[in-house]
Amino acid sequence: MGFGEDEESVVGLPNKSIFRYNSPLVQVCLIGLVCFCCPGMFNALSGMGGGGQVDATAANNANTALYTTFAIFGVLGGGIYNIFGPRFTLFAGCSTYVLYAGSFLYYNHYQHQAFAIVAGAILGIGAGLLWAGQGAIMTSYPPPGRKGSYISLFWSIFNMGGVVGGLIPFILNYNRSEAASVNDGTYIGFMCFMSVGTVLTLAILHPSRVVRDDGSHCTNIKYSDVSTEAVEILKLFRNWKMLLMVPAAWASNFFYTYQFNHVNAFLFNLRTRGFNNVFYWGAQMVGSVGIGYILDFSFQSRKKRGFVGIGVVGLLATAIWAGGLANHLHYDRTLTHKLDFKDSGSEYAGPFVLYFSYGLLDAMFQSLVYWVIGALADDSETLSRYIGFYKGVQSAGGAVAWQIDAHNVKKLSQLIVNWVLTSVSYPLLAILVMLAVKDEKKVETKEDDDAFASAKAPTAEEITGGEFSKPA
Repeated sequence: MGFGEDEESVVGLPNKSIFRYNSPLVQVCLIGLVCFCCPGMFNALSGMGGGGQVDATAANNANTALYTTFAIFGVLGGGIYNIFGPRFTLFAGCSTYVLYAGSFLYYNHYQHQAFAIVAGAILGIGAGLLWAGQGAIMTSYPPPGRKGSYISLFWSIFNMGGVVGGLIPFILNYNRSEAASVNDGTYIGFMCFMSVGTVLTLAILHPSRVVRDDGSHCTNIKYSDVSTEAVEILKLFRNWKMLLMVPAAWASNFFYTYQFNHVNAFLFNLRTRGFNNVFYWGAQMVGSVGIGYILDFSFQSRKKRGFVGIGVVGLLATAIWAGGLANHLHYDRTLTHKLDFKDSGSEYAGPFVLYFSYGLLDAMFQSLVYWVIGALADDSETLSRYIGFYKGVQSAGGAVAWQIDAHNVKKLSQLIVNWVLTSVSYPLLAILVMLAVKDEKKVETKEDDDAFASAKAPTAEEITGGEFSKPA
């Protein structure tokens, strides 16, 4: 069969096909798989508390270095992504995750934290690049009325990495519940997954080559330039929309330190920490799907959906943090031994449900914030800068949180600060939705109601030479 016949057969494909390589759905799934392998495994490593070590000092200092550089390169990441495109940006970002996991493999033998701290600082640079690109892809590629569905799709794939990553230390350390740290195989397993994720970034297309089902493109530019990005990034610091986002951004990673170090690591033994992580990140999948449905399908008005989403997350957060306070006050006085999922019986149930609920809330809170940002614009270049700003402020908060813990600030004080920070975010997000989020210009058709239905067949040029013959 000649090329002409191939082209004709491609055009004749059913217009319901959702597996075009250059479709938003496929590209969002690909970035989800990348994050499954890299930040997903990083989350599993961090979620054990202390990076899998009995002494959290090295992990606290490494995370402080990580989030300090992340704060800078998170803000710059959107501009770098617009200049260099996804392949270079994402590949460079993901490769730093492998180095970070390797630093704890080294620490397992030599107990020198300098390597971990340097690797953490380098990872902060890489994470800034990765998450700016990820955020741009996740929020700009979907149709305007289905961003919540695509965010939940990404979040589910990404957090499956935390589930699988939680199984690694659980299985490999099952008979080492009293050991001081996880074994070498745990870190090697993380490094293997992270290496696969790094290679997968080469499959991501430039946004100018991604075509939505209605034939529209996600951006009209091929590549940006340094001067344009520098000016646009500086403008973010006086953009009232971004300023209203600051408390939510600051809070969104601040609570990890308390949850990982003073719930999971403080209450549970080594193998149970890995077991808990499976359900913590599994809860994130459930939470992201739930809030995604509310934000896309609960009401016809996008503003109303935003208000309802904020209300649901705010009420749930209040209940969960109140439960966390009750748990903290009880176990801070009475805990005499580490809890084990197999041997502690009913004593284990309450703290486990709480830790599961923390994972549920994390996904709902962050998915909500991403949805609000995604509702502020539709083009990739603008949203990459918005997401970069969000991740930069988020990482600055994370750096402060890890250093607060390194200076042994009381656990109860950390819990209260976390609760207050998230609570302050909700009314500000509501103001942002009220003032900046606009309802869709037209009512979605029946076909559009399916988040993943195709409304129009792509042309042969879009599928063949136009999308595949040129490198991204």
